Amino acid sequence: MTEGGIIVRVSGPTVVAKNMAGARIHNRVLVGEDHLPGEVIRLEADRATIQVYEDTTGLGLGEGVTDVGKPLLAELGPGLLGSVYDGVQRPLHAIRAKSGDFIGRGLSSPPLDREKRWEFRPVAREGDVVCPGDVLGVVAETPRVDHLVMVPPGNGGAIRQILAGSFSVLEPVALLADGTALPMLQRWPVRTPRPFRRRLPPTLPFITGQRVFDVLFPLAAGGAAIIPGGFGTGKTVVEHSLARYAGADVIVFVGCGERGNEMTEVLADFPELTDPSSGRPLMERTVLVVNTSNMPVAAREASVYTGITIAEYYRDMGYRVALLADSISRWAEALREISSRLEEMPGEEGYPTHLASRLAGFYERGGRVSCLGGGEREGTVTIVSAVSPPGGDFSEPVTQSSQRIAAVFWALDPALAHRRHFPAVDWKKSYSLYTGAIDDWFRENVSAECTALRGGLMALLQREEELQEVVQMVGIDALQEQERIVLTVSRMVREHFLRQSAYSETDASCRPEKAFLMLKAFLSFHTLCRDLLARKVPVESVLALPFREELERMKELPEEGFRETVNALIARIVTEGGRDR
Repeated sequence: MTEGGIIVRVSGPTVVAKNMAGARIHNRVLVGEDHLPGEVIRLEADRATIQVYEDTTGLGLGEGVTDVGKPLLAELGPGLLGSVYDGVQRPLHAIRAKSGDFIGRGLSSPPLDREKRWEFRPVAREGDVVCPGDVLGVVAETPRVDHLVMVPPGNGGAIRQILAGSFSVLEPVALLADGTALPMLQRWPVRTPRPFRRRLPPTLPFITGQRVFDVLFPLAAGGAAIIPGGFGTGKTVVEHSLARYAGADVIVFVGCGERGNEMTEVLADFPELTDPSSGRPLMERTVLVVNTSNMPVAAREASVYTGITIAEYYRDMGYRVALLADSISRWAEALREISSRLEEMPGEEGYPTHLASRLAGFYERGGRVSCLGGGEREGTVTIVSAVSPPGGDFSEPVTQSSQRIAAVFWALDPALAHRRHFPAVDWKKSYSLYTGAIDDWFRENVSAECTALRGGLMALLQREEELQEVVQMVGIDALQEQERIVLTVSRMVREHFLRQSAYSETDASCRPEKAFLMLKAFLSFHTLCRDLLARKVPVESVLALPFREELERMKELPEEGFRETVNALIARIVTEGGRDR
């Protein structure tokens, strides 16, 4: 540490100190008598501009500033899962035990428990030559996740000694020939992406459990999706559903600048949630990083970097990691406030001109990669971020900048949300650029007809949209019988296929195999209706067919025996269509 800085200006969370000639950009500093944590964001001669991670009320001119000499570092090791941190990785449960429900000024605590001991089982041997990313041993962090203790980037060599037994995160578990001691704990600068061997193409899907996403707008594992929507459209509910049901081994949830009551709900609900895939607590594979809207913007700006660094760490172990950010708009607002205090030239709507590049740098840290180290470990970080455009205006800068980078756009419609349609996805505005890349996986593992079924559904919805315009102008009586059938079947599809209940035991999540089989049944019924009308069967008789009720009840059928039941229904529909009338 380097002491000697002196505060000469305080403006909200921004502090200017002199005598800081040895400081560097992004160095951590301790400000004032209470040692408030902060970060250097500008250097001019011997003056440093500092953003403070805490409330600066009461900070006085002439107080000292200490340069820690290092950037903001994330602590990585056993004990991350199940933890709740603020934006600079202070463990909130540990701090609450010290100061109660409010964080005391300058109060801090190590992110990983120094006293807890973990049972380390070595897999490397003495004499082995190891490289960055090689696995030294395994710790059973939770019953669901084995924690791989890896050689940190920048280290390597022959192992002189490796131990087995119970250790704290700071105690060495291996000693290299050059004398380097390797504990289970690693530290990594949060703004620097963790290295990997090579990036892999996005050819595998990220299964969400939501039919409208997996069927119409699929997301690739390692890809990036944004969920823009106005207030009350269900962004947070979607991310909570993804946390429970998506195909991820580890969840990192970043609550960035949301209202305190929403974050309170997250902190109260997540520890009570059960992981549907294992029946165990969901927190056993979850890390929460939370910053409410009334906390300092500097810590909010750091929170997404803390979250993505933790996600990359578990990616390096070969896990499928989902980073859920709610919301990236609040993070951009923190950038805008910091930029304003630095008196930088503002861009559109006051956001800094470097907003797009900062967003790109964040999304770029996702991906499917071949991990460092021996073996063929593959890991993924899939980013799903909520965007909160003011007034639901998708033309505002954060939505537009995110849309240029993310390949999946799940637009939420307030009209659907007000009708209690969940997820309230506007299929006209939403899209996915991964569809072609991952269709081969769907054809091989789900259904050879998946591309045709998706195309049939989109054609049906587009035709319904056209007919709705006609109905608004001249009324439904002007439609032909075939067109009335289109409206009827599309309404069934929207209400009983695209709509899901987040609280239903049978329908909160839906596997792709079940989703495409349901879609095939609906489209088969549509084909039957058209064929019967072509044979001059009255439309009233067509609409009275008993299949409608069975189709509408499909989503409530249990997984066991679902394929047989629905295949039998499709066979009856096809037989009905071939019957001689």
